[in-house]
Amino acid sequence: MDIKSLVKLTSRAWSLNILALMHEGMPGRQAPLLAATSASRTSFASSLDHLVELGFLERNPGHGHPLRPEFRLTPQGVEAAAIASRIVKAVPDDREFALLRRSWTVPILALTASPRRFSIIKSDLAPITDRALSTSLHQLEEREWLRREIVTSNRLPFPTYHAANRGIEINRAIDLGVR
Repeated sequence: MDIKSLVKLTSRAWSLNILALMHEGMPGRQAPLLAATSASRTSFASSLDHLVELGFLERNPGHGHPLRPEFRLTPQGVEAAAIASRIVKAVPDDREFALLRRSWTVPILALTASPRRFSIIKSDLAPITDRALSTSLHQLEEREWLRREIVTSNRLPFPTYHAANRGIEINRAIDLGVR
């Protein structure tokens, strides 16, 4: 999965969780998925619609009620669901999972396997604003999922960021391959 697809996937709070549950064998009916995610109905519906728009889920023809359709993974969704499952398993704590549901957490951790400068992360995550990136980096650093180091070998010192602790586990779970 490339970084642009990952950014789109994680832009809704419950998308990773829905895909991970379906990967683990939970049926694609709304009620069991909603109960398992503990999301609000509105947020859940938004995430579900988003996954359909991205082509990771489709309605299961001949199953479900018109008002309560059943969904299944598409071939592209099977791959995304496997990645989502590995990411969700890397963060078993509910308190930490709240940070994982934030839009930019997973894409930032995907890019920081090796030390990266702020400007490089920003250019790789093109639609991100300076403020959103700065806030996300600070939250990840606070939780110790990301390490910030100041490089003083150049005339002007600059900070670099790279995944640490749980952040490394999430990075490995993503396994983007070519970045």
